[in-house]
Amino acid sequence: MRIVPLLIAIIVSFALYFFVFQRDTLGEMSGSTQPSVETTDATQEQADVNAMAPPANRDVTDKPVVKVVAEHSVAEVLDSAVILRGETQAARSVNVSAETSGRVVSAPLRKGSYVEEGQVMCQLDVGVRASSLAQAKAAVAEAEVGLSNAQKLAKGGYAAETNILTAEAGLERARAALAQTEQDIANLTIEAPFAGLLESDTAELGTLMQAGSICANVIQLDPMKLVAFAPEAEVDRIEVGTLASARLLTGTQITGRVTFLSRSADPTTRTFRVEIEVPNSDFAIRDGQTVEMAIRSEGKSAHLVKQSSLTLNDEGLLGVRIVDDAQMVAFVPIQVLRDTREGVWVAGLPERADIITVGQEYVRAGVPVEPHFEEIN
Repeated sequence: MRIVPLLIAIIVSFALYFFVFQRDTLGEMSGSTQPSVETTDATQEQADVNAMAPPANRDVTDKPVVKVVAEHSVAEVLDSAVILRGETQAARSVNVSAETSGRVVSAPLRKGSYVEEGQVMCQLDVGVRASSLAQAKAAVAEAEVGLSNAQKLAKGGYAAETNILTAEAGLERARAALAQTEQDIANLTIEAPFAGLLESDTAELGTLMQAGSICANVIQLDPMKLVAFAPEAEVDRIEVGTLASARLLTGTQITGRVTFLSRSADPTTRTFRVEIEVPNSDFAIRDGQTVEMAIRSEGKSAHLVKQSSLTLNDEGLLGVRIVDDAQMVAFVPIQVLRDTREGVWVAGLPERADIITVGQEYVRAGVPVEPHFEEIN
């Protein structure tokens, strides 16, 4: 009966041998059939992290189909406009001044009055100019007689040719003096150079005026000029003759055309002067009002999208996410052209695009989606 303890001793010896000397071989044999605890824990941890991450940040190798809401969008031609802010200016504004001295003998015209071209605004007293005119006319007559006598004497051989030249010179001096006197008398009547409104009273009756004294200020308000300054980035989009619309702070809407575009920039602001001419027959537009102008330029192909559809990519670029032909998400950078109550007009999208409107923040480029399209009213 001693054989049983002997067999047990042999088995224990073999077990100790393999445990001590062949432990690596046993580990390899065990690993081929069951994963290690560390490997299992790491795999489970990665799966848990991937499951907790937002869909846009999950591993791209795991691509579940995401349901999103999208809408069909077709590009339209949007009338692009250059928006400028400026002011109204009278087409003409002149301080009408006296060209000679004299006392005002006409009743004054009050500011706000409308004057026609050539209408008398200030009449100065003739004074002694009437006598000067008569004297100048007599001098001309005398010089004419003197020239005639010199010509007769020279023809008969009783006078030299130089006498004729002297007489001719005297006649020209007399005529010049007469013309100067007549012009001086004409300058006593100060007339409106053009039709317009008086911005000041004309000179008061009895006022002594000198050459250069102002009789009145006249402005022409029809047509009216709208003046603004365009920045360098916008000036190439403006052309002379282009239709433009404008809005005053009072809400009045007016239209006109660009009549002037400066070729030289302001040295301080680096902007270019733009002038627009608009009709103002009723004088409703005043000189110096603030005005916002929209100058029409070449249209652009654009899409009207909801503001909530706009998003940023990882690089911080503004754009929208769309569904491509393969039912995958694609990010398209856009350029905002105009903001309206209905949405935002943007450029940069293809002619036809399926824009994701709900769920765009939970997907990223390359993720497969199942779009449900909105009905556009």
